[in-house]
Amino acid sequence: MNLPLYTPQEDPGPDFAALVRRSGMFPETTPSGFSGQIEVPHGTTCVAIRHGDGVVMAGDRRATAGNFISHRSIEKVFPADRYSGVAIAGAAGPAMEMVHLFQLQLEHYEKVEGSPVSLEGKANQLSQMVRNHLPAAMTGLGVVPIFAGYDTNRAAGRIFQYDVTGGRYEERDHATTGSGGMQATTVIKLGLRSDLSESDTIDLALRALLEAADEDSATGGPDMVRGIYPVVATIGPAGFTRVDDDDLAARFETILAALRESHS
Repeated sequence: MNLPLYTPQEDPGPDFAALVRRSGMFPETTPSGFSGQIEVPHGTTCVAIRHGDGVVMAGDRRATAGNFISHRSIEKVFPADRYSGVAIAGAAGPAMEMVHLFQLQLEHYEKVEGSPVSLEGKANQLSQMVRNHLPAAMTGLGVVPIFAGYDTNRAAGRIFQYDVTGGRYEERDHATTGSGGMQATTVIKLGLRSDLSESDTIDLALRALLEAADEDSATGGPDMVRGIYPVVATIGPAGFTRVDDDDLAARFETILAALRESHS
């Protein structure tokens, strides 16, 4: 995401609040009297897995509104900046707005200070944004992200998980969020090893989402007919890189062939 351009007379300078107002991005407000009858699209499930060279993040593509599939190809994994990413679960609209505001704030800080925020600082900033969203979460519009990145100071991947109140917790090896998180966590725990390569970690993330989709109706599996696959990204020394759908299609073919063989 790039910062908008302004004339010298309109430039908000280092004032981030003024930049938000001029960009038309206002903090979420919950209408008074909202009682949750509106069917709001929600998204799940996302995972993050740490390996020796960084982190793999992945999220399915389904959004549901009640018992209906409201969207089949929503994206839930985004770059926060060059060396970090954020995955979202919860009310889709507020979650995407939070991500866009987070991206804007990180870029604004770097433009003003001349250097990026530390990975710890990014995690803390997202925690504050989740905390500020709590009034909306109490009405059913909760957002629970995962933040992960490559810490250039430590030369290692790091993962941070949050709760709806803004609590921030660093995870050692993996994190999940969303309604299929329990099933995904089980698969990850069974397949996690200290010597996993980046490619092996991508396969593990895909298997975790596949099993979550098998048990959780709100989680979408790979749609081979429409060519819709999870959003998968690697974050390492080269930065945030999204895995191509063609690569994911080939990996799913291998995974599904192995499953068919095991059930034959």
